Amino acid sequence: MFSGVKPYENQNYSALKRACLRRKVLFEDPNFPATDDSLYYQGAPGPAVRWKRPKDICEDPRLFVDGISSHDLHQGQVGNCWFVAACSSLASREALWQKVIPDWKEQEWDPKKPDAYAGIFHFHFWRFGEWVDVVIDDRLPTVNNQLIYCHSSSRNEFWCALVEKAYAKLAGCYQALDGGNTADALVDFTGGVSEPIDLTEGGFAHDEAKRNELFERVLKVHSRGGLISASIKAVTAEDMEARLACGLVKGHAYAITDVRKVRLGHGLLTLFKSEKLDMIRLRNPWGEREWNGPWSDTSEEWQQVSKSEREKMGMTVQDDGEFWMTFKDLCQYFTDIIKCRLINTSYLSIHKTWEEARLHGAWTHHEDPHQNRSGGCINHKDTFFQNPQYIFDVKKPEDEVLICIQQRPKQSTRRGGKGENLAIGFDIYQVEENRQYRMHSLQHRAASSIYINSRSVFLRTEQPEGRYVIIPTTFEPGHTGEFLLRIFTDVPSSCRELRLDEPPRSCWSSLCGYPQQVTQVHVLAAAGLKESPSEPNSYVIIKCEGDKVRSAVQKGTSKPEYNVKGIFYRKKPGQSITIQIWNHRVLKDEFLGQVCLKADPDDLQALHTLRLQDRNNGQSSDLPGTIAVRVLSSASLRAI
Repeated sequence: MFSGVKPYENQNYSALKRACLRRKVLFEDPNFPATDDSLYYQGAPGPAVRWKRPKDICEDPRLFVDGISSHDLHQGQVGNCWFVAACSSLASREALWQKVIPDWKEQEWDPKKPDAYAGIFHFHFWRFGEWVDVVIDDRLPTVNNQLIYCHSSSRNEFWCALVEKAYAKLAGCYQALDGGNTADALVDFTGGVSEPIDLTEGGFAHDEAKRNELFERVLKVHSRGGLISASIKAVTAEDMEARLACGLVKGHAYAITDVRKVRLGHGLLTLFKSEKLDMIRLRNPWGEREWNGPWSDTSEEWQQVSKSEREKMGMTVQDDGEFWMTFKDLCQYFTDIIKCRLINTSYLSIHKTWEEARLHGAWTHHEDPHQNRSGGCINHKDTFFQNPQYIFDVKKPEDEVLICIQQRPKQSTRRGGKGENLAIGFDIYQVEENRQYRMHSLQHRAASSIYINSRSVFLRTEQPEGRYVIIPTTFEPGHTGEFLLRIFTDVPSSCRELRLDEPPRSCWSSLCGYPQQVTQVHVLAAAGLKESPSEPNSYVIIKCEGDKVRSAVQKGTSKPEYNVKGIFYRKKPGQSITIQIWNHRVLKDEFLGQVCLKADPDDLQALHTLRLQDRNNGQSSDLPGTIAVRVLSSASLRAI
């Protein structure tokens, strides 16, 4: 996941550092200079800011002092608690922060070799489908010799200030970090997938079963190295960072630094008493102001927990911004959780392995409707199918599918102003088993995401076996931009973009013929099938001009529901389409009957219930059972 890191803005860290050491100068980054343009994209600067190198701020600068921990961080003046909360989560995961802060020992100050220091650092972030290496100099913005943004509780520790500067460079300037999104930072630190959960809308505080299920999912993400944060929505401007009576702060991102089931009781009693409490540890990026309700640092509830259990939990009693609370209280007082899953694609892992399909796409505008790819959401029915379309298969009887669409991050700069996100989302349709070309009419909608003007939109859904089309869109038609589509399934999904509207013409078309008609056949169900000696395990085959679609086997019923669709581009519309039903057996499958369809576009009756026939040539004879079929035909190949 972390291989193949690309230099950001073509700045090569090693080459730049060697050049500075050779010339015996400290690096000054021309791409992110120590000027107001690197601080603000709009508005007048505040107090006079002086850019200083760490050696001018303190005597003995270090990247890390006594290692790295979530207690290192304090927010500073910019409203980036979301970024600091993500850093707090990152600091608790050694394997992750060592990817973001590469070769940290080589980057660390060495008092014994002052000549080896070149005032240059580099950090890795995951951006739009690839890892980038961001180079910065060590000049940091200060007022009165104090760092004004993210800083450490140790005056001579600088890792968080330098990571923040590299992230600000990616965003365009420091002001661009004001009021951002924790989910974005968690993804940028890990390459994972963020899943936002609305606790209020989901009713988790009052539904114990749903809450227990959510806790197990949060525990699983945490135990597998994922990052998690929580927040309380601020509805009005006055709400922002307003402190509640319980000690929590609205409009403020908290890092979740531990998730565990805590055993209650003392001594031998704990061996026999199985009562456990679902607990969460959180951290306020301010480094102070804590929860003061049940299980807060000085509460009497802790008397129910043995000393050894408290030590195992790392329980401390000090106003350091870190505190424990029950998951039930978290669901009651907080409004949102963001889980960032680390998607495991290693076949060597003991944990669940995902198959990832990753495709880059774009919403582009064109006057020709057939070439336009910016049709807007389903509200705009005339243009909706002009959006990009992607096909994928669910190859198990049922599979959990994770889908994330991310628009290219936009920078906020003096020249370009604030980078605004488009409102984006997507719909998923279950389509014919053999579809190869773009959709032109509505089919069964299997799932849909929300539409929101955030950088990414995520959906987790369970879907039965079949073929599906994802249509990612902007909310309004005509909006343009690039996007990254990521799909995770248990087995490979064969995901690809559908580019053609109809079968392509070739030099052989005049000799071999070209389709005159398109027909969609939807076999719904059958009834009254022959029983011999028990109820059949039946399946359907739809045949048309050498093309074939087969359903899954419906076991042990004479009234099977097949719900299988096929689409056929017909060169010989006069030839019938045949639908056969077979009984699946160990040695040889048994023929149960068939029907033949003309599928004429002029047939206004779409739904047909037909008596099964034998395969006798010439004379047809009835067999037990009927089949329900919906048929749609058109002389326009772009009608379905």
